[in-house]
Amino acid sequence: MGMNDYARRSLPVAEKMPFGKLVTSFHPEAARAKVKFLLGQAECPVNNAPPMAMMINIPDRMLLIKVSKIGDAQGATTGYTLVFYDITEVVSQEVEGGATRSAREGGEKRQLRKIPTIKQNRVLLVDVPSVSFIRSEGHYTWVHTGHGNQFCNLNIGDLETRLDPQLFLRVHRSYIVNLSHVDEIVRGDGRMTLRMMGSPPVEIPVSRASAPRLLEQLGLADAIPAKI
Repeated sequence: MGMNDYARRSLPVAEKMPFGKLVTSFHPEAARAKVKFLLGQAECPVNNAPPMAMMINIPDRMLLIKVSKIGDAQGATTGYTLVFYDITEVVSQEVEGGATRSAREGGEKRQLRKIPTIKQNRVLLVDVPSVSFIRSEGHYTWVHTGHGNQFCNLNIGDLETRLDPQLFLRVHRSYIVNLSHVDEIVRGDGRMTLRMMGSPPVEIPVSRASAPRLLEQLGLADAIPAKI
């Protein structure tokens, strides 16, 4: 395996000539399972299969990785090619007031203005204000808008740390909601749910721990008891 200059700068690689080592060993621990999965998906029985795509979130960087297999004349896999694209500037914005260069170099995460999603190995950028809610599914997420939903291979924790906390709130371990898209708070049977705008409306569960913060951010802390 060899690395180009950008890969060496982006990944925590001490050795400059990392031949004979597993490619996953050079990725942050949180990203290794995704890279392993990506390499497995690239092992397609079809010759000249299209490259697989995946996003990886590292401090202050959002990387798009495309991987394709290298085969011999008989079609046997002899290796893989991973191409890294830095899409940070495309999908991110500075926080209000502007982050300093030293803060960014220290690992501060910039907020997303577009969420990169995957559809048939194409990258679709979803405008953040159009997102109604985000639903977790294992290590991945589904980004829901008024036009449907898109698969995102960033996990819900990655997205939570890069969205504006004044607009987006994680109300449940599996859901982040855009507070500007909340249409109604529904209470009953000891549960609280949020009815989101749209047709048909979708109801999102609110955990007991998240209820006080939700009501506070909606300006309803004094009007509605937080206890469910």
